[in-house]
Amino acid sequence: MTAPLLDGLRVVEVSAFVAAPIGGMTLAQLGADVIRIDPIGGNIDYRRWPLAPGGRSLYWTGLNKHKRSVALDLRSDAGRDIARALITAPGEGGGILLTNLPASGWMGHEELARDREDLISLRLTGNYDGTPAVDYTVNCASGFPAATGFGGPPVNHVLPAWDVAAGLYLSVGLLAADRARRRTGTGREIALSLSDVMLATVANLGYVADVQVNGAVRQPAGNEVYGAFGRDFETSDGRRVMVVAISNRQWHALLRATALTETFEAAGRALGLDLDSEGGRYRARDMIAALLKPWFAGRSLADVGDALSREGVIWGPFQDFGQLVREDPRCSPRNPLFSLVEQPDVGQILMPGSPLRPPPAEALPPKPAPRLGEDTEAVLSEMLGLSSAEIARLRAQGVVAGEPAAEQQEQGRNSEGTAVPAPGASVAGAP
Repeated sequence: MTAPLLDGLRVVEVSAFVAAPIGGMTLAQLGADVIRIDPIGGNIDYRRWPLAPGGRSLYWTGLNKHKRSVALDLRSDAGRDIARALITAPGEGGGILLTNLPASGWMGHEELARDREDLISLRLTGNYDGTPAVDYTVNCASGFPAATGFGGPPVNHVLPAWDVAAGLYLSVGLLAADRARRRTGTGREIALSLSDVMLATVANLGYVADVQVNGAVRQPAGNEVYGAFGRDFETSDGRRVMVVAISNRQWHALLRATALTETFEAAGRALGLDLDSEGGRYRARDMIAALLKPWFAGRSLADVGDALSREGVIWGPFQDFGQLVREDPRCSPRNPLFSLVEQPDVGQILMPGSPLRPPPAEALPPKPAPRLGEDTEAVLSEMLGLSSAEIARLRAQGVVAGEPAAEQQEQGRNSEGTAVPAPGASVAGAP
């Protein structure tokens, strides 16, 4: 195996919830050494639902794969000194902080840059002015809930889309800042707000301009595809499928699959609509759906799928999470994305690697999330040069937490590392 894509990049993540952890995990799955620092006992997201029977958060383990975990008492001066030393530790590819904590006090960029001038900080806030917001409060203001569903009260969908998008923006911003530092030798602080991710997306998709230019506000239309033909149909066995025909090729594939080519040619002529155009199909969407509905209603999901797939129609079944896991072949070890991996305190589960697929020699297999503080001793020894005795003393004083190196080795986890000089004597001699 050759070195993974981000080999040599080291990121310290101090975070909670979704966006920043996704940013760190995205980098870790491509080979970056991402060290997550949590308070002893776990951050606010450490026990978030859903939980395994033993109480382990499936949410937390899902967002922290491939990372190393350090647990510190961040309320104490000694714990903060250690965190600061890890963030600003020397070495090419290090000196990078990813966080969604406030940019003040000991973790402010200017304060940390006193110890490392080329420090890179990626910091996520709720709103651009620094006031708090979360995905649910950002999404409700985006306009999408008012355009979702079939009318009536707005629907604040359950996918944390802005958190996910923000996490990916954070990873891109970090790589851009690292590239600039390699070119110029200087670090920088990059700020990102959750609400700006939402606003940029709404504007990029044309909805801001649509209001300004046309005075139009998109209205809810159920499962229809705006501006083209696409909608859901019920099958004879009570399942539902989504069918989309945006291009002419997709449209004619749908007509061949349903044997309705001549019917729609006649209907288009009668209505004076060009069904070989997106706009024509959108204006005729109710008529198209009415003519297609009996074909779907007379066939099972399996028969519908066979007929549509045979002609290359773009379609997919509606399914809940259980059906996704139990029935969808894409959510299985047959997909190279997944492997069956033993997650400590959870059991064997399907675990995804990075959706990005580099050449096989550079790809990393999925790696489970660590136990909280599992890598504390290894990281402090490797990056700060602390001895086992010094770390044991800090553990006894309640400054650090985690499994001793000997216990990790007994359980098959690597605790070895090359020691590097500590960036200040105060850490090694922390009381």
